[in-house]
Amino acid sequence: MSLLERLEKEKKVTTLNRSETAESKLRRHRVDPLLQFKAKVHERLVETIDPELLKNSEYEESAEQIKALVEEAIAGVGEEEFPDLPRAERNKLRDEVISEVLGFGPITGLLQDDSISEIMVNGPKQVFVERHGKLELSDVTFRDDAHVLQIIDKIVSPLGRRIDESSPMVDARLPDGSRVNAIIPPLALNGPTITIRKFSRDPLTVNDLIRFGTINEQMAEFLEACVKIRLNIVVSGGTGSGKTTTLNVLSSFIPPDERIITVEDAAELQLRQEHVVSLEARPANIEGKGEISIRDLVKNCLRMRPDRIVVGEVRGGEALDMLQAMNTGHDGSLTTGHANSPRDMLARLETMVLMSGMDLPVRAIREQIASAIDLIIQQARLKDGSRRITHITEVQGMEGDVIVLQDLFVFEQKGVTEDGKIIGQLRSTGIRPKFWERFATAGISLPPDLFAIY
Repeated sequence: MSLLERLEKEKKVTTLNRSETAESKLRRHRVDPLLQFKAKVHERLVETIDPELLKNSEYEESAEQIKALVEEAIAGVGEEEFPDLPRAERNKLRDEVISEVLGFGPITGLLQDDSISEIMVNGPKQVFVERHGKLELSDVTFRDDAHVLQIIDKIVSPLGRRIDESSPMVDARLPDGSRVNAIIPPLALNGPTITIRKFSRDPLTVNDLIRFGTINEQMAEFLEACVKIRLNIVVSGGTGSGKTTTLNVLSSFIPPDERIITVEDAAELQLRQEHVVSLEARPANIEGKGEISIRDLVKNCLRMRPDRIVVGEVRGGEALDMLQAMNTGHDGSLTTGHANSPRDMLARLETMVLMSGMDLPVRAIREQIASAIDLIIQQARLKDGSRRITHITEVQGMEGDVIVLQDLFVFEQKGVTEDGKIIGQLRSTGIRPKFWERFATAGISLPPDLFAIY
């Protein structure tokens, strides 16, 4: 639904409201005097705003023109019908209408707040945010379910995606790359629900991760070297543990003279290299046709002469194609997966390979995994809300029917501060990885005491 259509819908609602009794009008005006004012402003904007201007609202010049029209409509309606409305209320109304036209309604301010990492809309009257790893209830609300649905539609429509009763769930992204999931009634009993995983306007760097305590300088140097010698790396962890952020940082270590192909459900990786080709999966259309899955894209990217393949997340049959790519010359590939530990990540990979529909014996699958993956980086979100790398684990190969794993670094918790912050750091297990010699071959010098135990 376009913005013009939405404004016309508001106008129809206003027209219907005129048929209300005088008593109900008075009651509604008493409850929220801004409601009628806003409806009048919307009505005037439908009459004055140019649809072509709305199509180009992402351009600064068009946005300024739209803001001027909103100001003019508010001033006109205020002078003609609401002369006693305080200036503060008018300014509040102006910001709300501009947010509706150019932003995403009531949550626009939350999206612009850099201290907020996640926004959770649980129906029209309850909006939670995550700030510094902790959940808190915001003072933001929507008018009703229809208002939330309007914002969802504004998010998904430009991406060619839809949400309705026949397709009540959708994954999408905002223009800045933030990840969006929406689910509506009858599946969501509290009303239309939106979950937004915000991304930083500027991609986080390895220095940011060191500052946050996710890793230390030695580990960062080690991981950079692992990417440069083209190890196949899987970043595993639970929901919200920071896997995609770590994948972004690892991807930043890829040399600029290599061709990178990224494959994602919803494009959110923020690579700074010049030679990057981003592929995004496509859901089926209203007729159930036209779906392009991650597995299709992984197969296709093998024909695109990639130096590196970066898959946002493996969660199904594409795991088999990813493993085969790693085993057939496309080393240096990176991906993420949901798991609670490095061992669990291997078990999930086995399950995902079976989801591809190939009737393979378990031993054959494990041999594929053991020969394809070199390193597993386990990430966790701790009780204090901090995100830490808890394990850096080498996949050493097969021993009988079992894949042998060896922890190289493990997070060691030392205690908790008075304000609940967890104290700890990654510690070496004292074991050098089997690929140690590859660093010398590549001319990379690491500190000799990197694997020393203190």
